Amino acid sequence: MTLMPNAITAAPLLSVRGLTRRYGARIGCADVSFDLYPGEVLGIVGESGSGKSTLLSCLAGLQPPDQGKILFDGTDVLTLPEAERRRLLRGDWAYVHQNPRDGLRMGVSAGGNVGERLMAVGARNYGAIRATATDWLGRVEIAADRIDDRPSAFSGGMQQRLQIARNLVTGPRLVFMDEPTGGLDVSVQARLLDLLRGLVRDLGLSVVIVTHDLAVVRLLADRLMVMKSGRVVETGLTDQVLDDPQHAYTQLLVSSVLQV
Repeated sequence: MTLMPNAITAAPLLSVRGLTRRYGARIGCADVSFDLYPGEVLGIVGESGSGKSTLLSCLAGLQPPDQGKILFDGTDVLTLPEAERRRLLRGDWAYVHQNPRDGLRMGVSAGGNVGERLMAVGARNYGAIRATATDWLGRVEIAADRIDDRPSAFSGGMQQRLQIARNLVTGPRLVFMDEPTGGLDVSVQARLLDLLRGLVRDLGLSVVIVTHDLAVVRLLADRLMVMKSGRVVETGLTDQVLDDPQHAYTQLLVSSVLQV
């Protein structure tokens, strides 16, 4: 992928400076800094325990960092009242979990899952909410006649597509994704990746995606950040990092994939 044109001239949508999270003596992530521009996708990769999931969790407000700044549109979100941060996660931000059951209401219908997100940002007309939910189910390739079915009746791939619809229906400006294709078989992964790539392009989404799968970031990410032991060891354009890795750890990651 190539950088979006507006990424060259626009101010960063998200600026992270010196973000650090510790668990006692253990480092979750340390001194992480980067900028994310409008319409840009940043991939974060590393083996299990590298700190990528801790970093994503801190960025999305799911756990507090010990130090650092997270500037969204110039505002340090860490200084906002809790109510304001929750409002961000309901509207301008979205979080796609690896396990869709963590991001869905399993006892609520598919349409209800999408509609709840709309209601959280002020929608009240039932007919309009249902029409929008139907439209979004179609966008994620779920048939309209499944709108009243509960997610428990769906396959894992359908549940993940439903979670994506639930998150994107409010038009968020920034989306966090935690291993969105994890746990799915290869054919389902390919279908989901095609869907995600189309939605990111069509909606002009800014995305931070964490994954251990380098094929996923090659397909989706404009830039890549490689983490080891809680620290960023390499960053750059995705194709450059994957085709000509400079850090020894990145070289090991790439070669291990090539040998599979």
